[in-house]
Amino acid sequence: MKKIILLITILLPVSTLLYAQDAEKDLIKKTQDAAKTIDDTIKNGWKSTGKITFLFNQANFSNWVAGGENSFSGNLGLDYKIDYKKDDYTWENRIMASYGLLQTQSANFEKKTDDQLEINSIVAKKTKGYWYYSFLVNFRTQFSKGYLYSKDENGAEIREENTNFMSPGYLLFGPGLYWKKTENLKINFAPLTSKFTFVDSFYTSIPGYVDGSYFGVDANKSLLYQLGFNATAYYKFQIMENVTAENLLNLYSNYLKDPQNIDINYNLIIIMKINKILSANLNFQAIYDDDAFPGFQTKEVFGVGLNYNF
Repeated sequence: MKKIILLITILLPVSTLLYAQDAEKDLIKKTQDAAKTIDDTIKNGWKSTGKITFLFNQANFSNWVAGGENSFSGNLGLDYKIDYKKDDYTWENRIMASYGLLQTQSANFEKKTDDQLEINSIVAKKTKGYWYYSFLVNFRTQFSKGYLYSKDENGAEIREENTNFMSPGYLLFGPGLYWKKTENLKINFAPLTSKFTFVDSFYTSIPGYVDGSYFGVDANKSLLYQLGFNATAYYKFQIMENVTAENLLNLYSNYLKDPQNIDINYNLIIIMKINKILSANLNFQAIYDDDAFPGFQTKEVFGVGLNYNF
């Protein structure tokens, strides 16, 4: 009897462990099958969503002894996604554009609070599980002239033109591997990515120009070519009810020069939904590109937004 009890005591944990392992494998398989079923049930063809947002901020003072200056700022943004699916092939496209101006009572000039145009496109073919073969294209520039502001000997504000449309302009493309768990979590690796930096030769031919100082483009030139490794990541999650956070990260290392200097472009978009047309929006962007500036560039735009979805 004692031997039987001892045998049961030994075999019971072992059988429980084996059952747990089988259950875990079965759960993993069911999860993968469910993900494949959901992916397979997405209809072939085109699908598009878009949103136009107007952010505004206004301040007005009258006989305000504590001091202040009347000001108004507005920012218009577009976020448009258009995707195509055909069996195991997908083509995902996203256009993000924004432009903003600030006007204060005493300033001589209107100043930009935002100015960007970015187009992302990725073609992918499913292989196994969450993995795809992919080809990525990314394009970035701005809409209008950018200025550096200073004051003359009399204290008056002056400005000097520094950037413009396609100065700089960036174009990246290359093959890679795409890992897409859900629409809200995906990563692309492109180990052979070509990067073109375009500028107007007007800026590189200015007298006193220092070689290589204008976004890495040499004097009297208008193009810089780089070859390197590119990684992009996208993660969107819900912080709390009606509050979502969207993260976009782009990393690039140039094999041809200083590969240890990794270019970083990070965007954080937080939307606090009030109702269908009103929301409070926070857009934060951090860029590190030693060809443009020897340090981090940061931009933050926050305001109440009017939204139109289409």
